[in-house]
Amino acid sequence: MTSFASDNYAPVHPEVMEQISKINSGHMQAYGADSVTKDAIQLIKETLKDQNCEVNFVFNGTGANVTGLQTVMNSWNSVICASTAHINVDEGGAPERILGVKLLDVPTEDGKITPELIESQWVRMGDPHTSQPNVVSITQSTEMGTVYTPSEIKALSDVAHKNNSYLHLDGARISNAAASLGVSIADLTKNAGVDIFSFGGTKNGLMGAEAVVFFKPELAQKYPWIRKSSMQLASKHRYISAQFIALLSNDLWKRNAENANAMAKLLRSKIEKNSKIKITQETQSSAVFAILDPAHTVELQKKHNFYVWNDNTGEVRLMCSWDTTIKDVENFAADINSVCK
Repeated sequence: MTSFASDNYAPVHPEVMEQISKINSGHMQAYGADSVTKDAIQLIKETLKDQNCEVNFVFNGTGANVTGLQTVMNSWNSVICASTAHINVDEGGAPERILGVKLLDVPTEDGKITPELIESQWVRMGDPHTSQPNVVSITQSTEMGTVYTPSEIKALSDVAHKNNSYLHLDGARISNAAASLGVSIADLTKNAGVDIFSFGGTKNGLMGAEAVVFFKPELAQKYPWIRKSSMQLASKHRYISAQFIALLSNDLWKRNAENANAMAKLLRSKIEKNSKIKITQETQSSAVFAILDPAHTVELQKKHNFYVWNDNTGEVRLMCSWDTTIKDVENFAADINSVCK
């Protein structure tokens, strides 16, 4: 049964498996000293159009976010983020527990924060009685399936830098955003003023591989010790690195993302005219958000996997993946329209 619950449910792309198999012979140095890792880092630098950035591989998205943020955080600091941000609601309190910092979550209807929404957060600076904001964190694509344009990210980086703070980008679905906008990943990160970037791959066809990228090399000086002490340093590093080589070769990142995005738009088109369904967000990437009658949701979940996003409103999230097919969407949409009447 194809799932519409999460792109984490999808299998590993065959080209990724092929690349892992290709490097699975002989002995290589451990902990990232191998040639595969060096090649993967160079490929990421070329993708981001920045030969000076620092690239480090980790196991998962939460690890990427937490260890990346840790490089610039003290316990008296705080992170400004959307109320729906992954670091705020879906990382089990890891940022607070491990970093010991406060998250200043800003309410937003579409998952996106703006300069106007966050400018008031830098107050009582220098006052030891209040936490000191020093990072703005955004998610691309957002948890609501919306995307930031390069100019919107640049505006946020300008506000952060004006207030002596950093801009962190959680790019768990960065490929979907870039494909949706028809821009490069560099346009959404380096060129837009991002300082720390969690480069996601797991949700776009990889087995379990993320990267932490620092566009200011000086920020990465402590990172080797942070990564190791946070249990995010892989011994057989080449198997993580090889996945990024596959992802960034032959436009696999783009092909996978474009399919997921297209299937989400197709799904929306087939259910949005149903009067019993209320679409709640723009479908800008790989997810459709809609409000269903809870009884309809229960009935549909007997056959299909998908998440209830908001129990209070009945809003659900319908997520497409790199391997979602037109037939998958047509079958799911037919069942939705059959039940919701």
